[in-house]
Amino acid sequence: MKHLPILISALILTATAQSQIDVGGMVKNKVNQRVEQKTNEAIDKTLDKTEESAKDAAKGNKKKDKKGGETSNTEGSVENNGGKSSDANSGENGSQTKATLKTYGKFDFVPGEKVIVADDFSQVALGDFPVDWNTNSGGEIVTAEGKEGHWLMLTKEGVFIPDYITDLPENFTMQFDLICNEGFSFYSSAMGITFVPANNRGKLNEFSRFSHPPHAVRLKVHPEDAGGSQGSSRIEVWDAQGEELMHNDIVTSKFDESTSNHIKVSIWRQKQRLRVYLNDEKIYDIPRAFDATAKYNTVVFNVDGMHKPEDRYLISHITLAQGAPDTRNKLITEGKFVTHGILFDSGSDRIKAESYGALKDIANVLTENPTVKVKIIGHTDSDGEDANNLELSKKRAAAVKEALSKEFAIDPSRMETDGKGESQPADKNDTATGKANNRRVEFVKL
Repeated sequence: MKHLPILISALILTATAQSQIDVGGMVKNKVNQRVEQKTNEAIDKTLDKTEESAKDAAKGNKKKDKKGGETSNTEGSVENNGGKSSDANSGENGSQTKATLKTYGKFDFVPGEKVIVADDFSQVALGDFPVDWNTNSGGEIVTAEGKEGHWLMLTKEGVFIPDYITDLPENFTMQFDLICNEGFSFYSSAMGITFVPANNRGKLNEFSRFSHPPHAVRLKVHPEDAGGSQGSSRIEVWDAQGEELMHNDIVTSKFDESTSNHIKVSIWRQKQRLRVYLNDEKIYDIPRAFDATAKYNTVVFNVDGMHKPEDRYLISHITLAQGAPDTRNKLITEGKFVTHGILFDSGSDRIKAESYGALKDIANVLTENPTVKVKIIGHTDSDGEDANNLELSKKRAAAVKEALSKEFAIDPSRMETDGKGESQPADKNDTATGKANNRRVEFVKL
């Protein structure tokens, strides 16, 4: 019994030592496990990135912009433009990536001289269908994430006719912004726009996808082609009996559901000739698309049905302007030329890229007449403060002078600038169309 305390002490020391050894081993094992876990995580991340890169390569390395074309809930909050004037908001660019005058170097579209129609749906309540449009289907006004203003959203099969367009001159230009949602299905409808000499605009079914109205000229655009790598377009023309005269399909990189799902469509008619542009690219240039004897008076937007319920088109900033075959020579023959085709960023004197055609047109006149000097005068509508509009108009005139000098090598000494703000309206300021006519740049021969 006298050795019992010694035995107990030995057992305690042994257990303590064994416990320390076990704890040390546990700590060591835990460290090893954590190192191994970190290594596995790093490998997983590398594999994920490799897999994503492979997917991108398979899809043509398309990068998706999550902001493009997302519509806000019409029953929720309403986007507010912060009280900006319609002058500041005019002519929204269709591209998501900021384009420059250099990128539009081949863009020769020149808007018509006088604005006949300007519609941005700003006076239509969210959730409503515009009362000055007609349809056999339905649509609603929404706001779009990251985009200014109101948009008409079309998701159902039908025809949609702006009733305020009742005449299409033999020389006109028409522009509108078009958005589709990201992930738009190849099997969903193209967006169609048709020009028709209609005898009865109320017979809406005559303008559907199953009918071919006499002398109709129809353009279709779709953000997916058969290969799934870019967008597509189609032109269709019918004769007096509704027989097809021509059609053609052209692939385009300008309209693509994942990389460029917001475009500006520009259409230019000169008698029988038709030119169509998507952003800066001329898609069609057809010498005899319109019938010389037909009286075109109706514009029809067509949607033929969606494969997925979330697929939709949004349209806004519709502008119809009357042109003439050679109005730019007015500067030489009449001493004054007015253009609505030089557009600016919101509240800024930064010239929008789609102004390239109008700038090039006036630059050609000045180049061909090297002794002519001009005064460039900016004008605004009446929205906003008088003093701010005056200052903005002067800055914009100066920006036009700088662009003509830098981009087209026009001698700055041949150009003077001035701004009149809202003080010299060319039209009334109580309608969108009137305001569009008041927002202009004048060139006066000195």
